Amino acid sequence: MPGTFEKLAPTQRHVRSGGPLFVSGDPFGSLYSVHSGFFKTITLDGDGHGQVTGFHMAGDLLGLDGIGSGRYQLTATALEDSVVAVMPYALVEALSCEAPDLQRELHIALSREIAREHRLMLVLGSMRAEQRLATFLVNLSRRFRRRGYSASDFHLRMTRADIGSYLGMTLETVSRLFSRLQEHGIVEVRQRRVRLIDADRLQAIAAPA
Repeated sequence: MPGTFEKLAPTQRHVRSGGPLFVSGDPFGSLYSVHSGFFKTITLDGDGHGQVTGFHMAGDLLGLDGIGSGRYQLTATALEDSVVAVMPYALVEALSCEAPDLQRELHIALSREIAREHRLMLVLGSMRAEQRLATFLVNLSRRFRRRGYSASDFHLRMTRADIGSYLGMTLETVSRLFSRLQEHGIVEVRQRRVRLIDADRLQAIAAPA
């Protein structure tokens, strides 16, 4: 998908760690394909409190939340120095009418965004805390593997507070669960580096029979 879209995006934008790619309420104008780096997206509730809604790495598409309303609904912040391909939506929309393949790619991207939101609702609504963290690690492992990186030894770009916000848990709960998984010999944690020692047991926790 990103390769198809990036053909429309001769312009690249560099975003420094901690900097915003776009902010909730900004006028929508472009989609962004993550070329390198890592982002988190945040939504604000009625009281102005932020909740992390997703983590995005190379190959992911950002900005889809702005298509319907004409304004970005989320804030996307770089978790490390990152590069995105900038795709003006007017160009994407015009060309997608002439290129069925491009239109199909856009529909797939939108479907994935909807599916991601449903998965988040499932994680927050029906799983125990330990299942939530295990599911998060299993999914992250699969995403790294699909991109050609190690699925069992990786660096977490996000903080534990970010993970807690995403999973609907406190920082203390996230830290306690990481310690429990390590004590049971399922993962090894060294600061933000995570090594999956027993991926089968982790998967069993995420989706018990």
